[in-house]
Amino acid sequence: MPRSIDISRVRNVGLMAHIDAGKTTVTERILYFAGRTHRMGEVHDGEATMDWMAQEQERGITITSAATTARWKDHRVNIIDTPGHVDFTAEVERSLRVLDGTVALFCAVGGVQPQSETVWRQAEKYRVPRVAFVNKMDRIGADFEAVVEAIRRELGANAVPVVLPIGAEDEFAGLIDLVDMKAVYFDENASGIQIREEAIPGKLLDRARAAEEVMIERISEQDDRLMEKFLEGETPGRAECVAAMRKATIRGDIIPVLCGAAFKNKGVRRLMDAIIDYLPSPHDLPPIIGTKVASNAEILRHPDDDAPLAALAFKIQADKHMGKLTYVRVYSGVLHSGEVAYNSTREKKQRVGRLFEMHADHRQPVEALHAGEVGAVVGLGETRTGDTICSDKHPIVLESIEFPAPVIGMAVKPLSRADRDNLSKALVRLSDEDPTFTVASDEETGEVVISGMGELHLEIIVDRLKREFNVGTEVGKPQVAYRETIVASTEHEHKLVKQTGGHGQYAHIKFEIEPGGPGSGFQFQNKVVGGRIPREYIPAVERGMVDAMVEGPYAGFPMVDVKATLSDGSSHDVDS
Repeated sequence: MPRSIDISRVRNVGLMAHIDAGKTTVTERILYFAGRTHRMGEVHDGEATMDWMAQEQERGITITSAATTARWKDHRVNIIDTPGHVDFTAEVERSLRVLDGTVALFCAVGGVQPQSETVWRQAEKYRVPRVAFVNKMDRIGADFEAVVEAIRRELGANAVPVVLPIGAEDEFAGLIDLVDMKAVYFDENASGIQIREEAIPGKLLDRARAAEEVMIERISEQDDRLMEKFLEGETPGRAECVAAMRKATIRGDIIPVLCGAAFKNKGVRRLMDAIIDYLPSPHDLPPIIGTKVASNAEILRHPDDDAPLAALAFKIQADKHMGKLTYVRVYSGVLHSGEVAYNSTREKKQRVGRLFEMHADHRQPVEALHAGEVGAVVGLGETRTGDTICSDKHPIVLESIEFPAPVIGMAVKPLSRADRDNLSKALVRLSDEDPTFTVASDEETGEVVISGMGELHLEIIVDRLKREFNVGTEVGKPQVAYRETIVASTEHEHKLVKQTGGHGQYAHIKFEIEPGGPGSGFQFQNKVVGGRIPREYIPAVERGMVDAMVEGPYAGFPMVDVKATLSDGSSHDVDS
């Protein structure tokens, strides 16, 4: 089946930001202007298309990342709207892993906020190109220049405005487009939906020219040909500017900054143009790197329909009617409905049932998913988040997705005997969906302990148990999963000499223990020379240290981020 649109006209983008920066509102406006919806749903009314879960509509927050597809100026834009709460950080992590570009939203009043930094670091980790959008320019205290400066200072980004606001707060009337050097005004009577373009007013001309010069200078720093023109006093044309800005954005050297007020529909269409102009298509990015199943040798897969199939399952969703929906990003080849695909992570063949293009919780059946596309599959029952789906003739394993460990736990118990069986089934399905949600049984008390990323995360899980699975539960108080570490380095010598009836026991080690970096776990280094400790005993020393870290000396919690260096010791020919 031929693809409906050329791959160079596909954009896979996500929206990421701190809580309440307006991600879902921006997505709703994009869908409206792209003709995907005919009325705009509002978050505060619980009617946003992308917030389809009951809990999202009641609380006015995004809990699960929702995918949709829109068409804009002959381009297909696959959009993923991600949550802002740190409790749902897994949703951002898994989305960024499969996206080609992202829109980082900032509140014009709040600027760079704590979760803005977290999602920015996640995007850096996956090297995802970004454009920035300063939203809520109509709010009291809005300051575009201060936010741009904060992005440069706090995130270390080369932020380059491509628009300037005309006015702010109640007087936010339009934008100066620095690429086209024109003023764009929004019609207040038509909720900002009608726009008119005019020449830049005289009182704003000097400011606009100065900003244009800064923009061209920043772009020229990334492009030698433009630099020559800039030094000779020539102004490059629009096409040259956009092409150079696009290349620099894809490399991560520039972050184009736009602004608007999404709630009043202002600046959203200019943002949609920027997504097309500056963010990459799958063709603009390096081929995906995977490994051979048998040898771990690297293989490249180019984003072509003719290449062997390589797709990554990035999200599992339990569905009442369909069973299990597996969201996949196809990196190369074509995934057809009805074919047998190979899960190289679990080394199992699975039949692909039906394929869908997703629009929040609505599904559009399709015959095939092509290279560079995002969709959902029914039928991959044994596939988990991070698994690779490929052709069994050309097996490949793509890099999986790393998720943070849960930080808080609480005990749950069923209210009745009927709830007991349903509880275990429901918890298994929920843990399949969410890699940061774990279920364990406490050996001492026999209680079932559920763990997640925060109190809100667990609260939503308990609410879903009741609504989606009809399971009544009684919950205990949340308990924080504390960890211990050391704060200073020290040297230690330990000798075990034990004489029993026959052979004795003898071990002697000298080691240094020091703090490791945050997130480093346990590091072990052997610096014993001259065979003072025979090589076969070294793994036992490391194992002993790992066992000792299970219970810390301070409060009995597991220890993390410790580096141990074994430097010396001795052994006994008979007793060791």
